[in-house]
Amino acid sequence: MSKHYSALITGASRGIGRAIAERLTADGCHVLIPTRAEMDLRSSESITSYLSSLHEPIDILVNNAGINRVAPLENIQRQDIQDTLQINLISSLQLIQGLTPAMIKNKFGRIVNISSMWSVISRAGRISYGMSKTAVNGLTRSLAIELAPFNILVNAVAPGYVLTDLTRQNNSEAELEKIKDAIPIKRLAEPVEIANVVSFLCSDNNTYMTGQTIVVDGGFSCL
Repeated sequence: MSKHYSALITGASRGIGRAIAERLTADGCHVLIPTRAEMDLRSSESITSYLSSLHEPIDILVNNAGINRVAPLENIQRQDIQDTLQINLISSLQLIQGLTPAMIKNKFGRIVNISSMWSVISRAGRISYGMSKTAVNGLTRSLAIELAPFNILVNAVAPGYVLTDLTRQNNSEAELEKIKDAIPIKRLAEPVEIANVVSFLCSDNNTYMTGQTIVVDGGFSCL
């Protein structure tokens, strides 16, 4: 990046979020990675408190944090829905509301919302998660229209299967091989491959792309 931008990334302690933080740091950004103790996305008050503690404008926001509680229709609990929407959607909107005034003043901003391929296709047990990520795509489009006059570009990245520690924990080697076989590219994504897309969207090279949901899934959603 040609300028020294300040970036805030949620959920960057591991996996895709960590890869994004490392890539934006390598790009020359000053990256802020709030811990849960500093900003609990389950709490509106905690988010407000963290925003009030910032002493510099944020140029780039990456809303990466999210939860996925898998359950069939008959087992879905109201609290699961509320928690999923709060962390995956509402907290992102609150951060955007808090950070965009400075972006508007500076006539520059880049916002990337991490969505999921499960926002464009689906499978059993993904009701709460799919609802939240589909809403993230809609939020992205609406914000893009409102913020475009201020040179604030808003996009979403929708990863497919990514080889993270959590993916390894939740799937046996046999299950991972089955997943690989179902993906046209025949492998899972590495976290850095998602980070590379985010890096472009946040960079000075992106001057015109906004309101888009970019699916990065090795062709899985094309089947």
